[in-house]
Parts: sequence; C-alpha cells; structure tokens
Amino acid sequence: MPAWLRPSTGGVLVEIVVQPRASRTRIVGEHGDRLKLQIAAPPVDGEANDAVIAFLAATFSVPKRDVELVAGATARRKTVLVRGVDEATAAARLRA
Repeated sequence: MPAWLRPSTGGVLVEIVVQPRASRTRIVGEHGDRLKLQIAAPPVDGEANDAVIAFLAATFSVPKRDVELVAGATARRKTVLVRGVDEATAAARLRA
C-alpha cells in the first residue's frame, strides 16, 4: 500500500497535500509521502476543506458525513478519515 494510505478503525486515513485555486478539482498523483489533490475552491472560509470532503466523498461513493478532516484544517498538508472503505478499495479508487 502507498505511504499516504493507512488503515484506521472503521475506514482509512488518507494523507494529502492540497493545491487550492486550481483550474479544476482532481487527483494529481503522489507528492512526496502524500497524495496531491488540486482543488478549484479558494482557501477562504473553509471552502477548500469543504471541497476536499465533497470530492473524496464522491470518489469513494460515501456520504459526506463519512469523510472527516482530522488534521491540517488550516494547512495544505491534511489527514482525512474516510469511514466505510477498506484499504484495498481506497487504493484502487485513488489511483484510477
């Protein structure tokens, strides 16, 4: 499994680095020991964090309530908990 993906109780932890104000929201690939996401939303009033949660919920086909930002709310480097997804499924969806 990639270094940016770890199993957790009831789901997986995804270590990401976010580039806000991108032309579109997408997964770019690995950036060091994290997965890089480009997010179209600006980093103002939590808009980028909300966009990250919505994007990952759609990627994993889970409700937004099952995606939680556990670290890095004001930083580009974030840790996100996704509940209801196993490690193998998460790796496959994030690499596709």
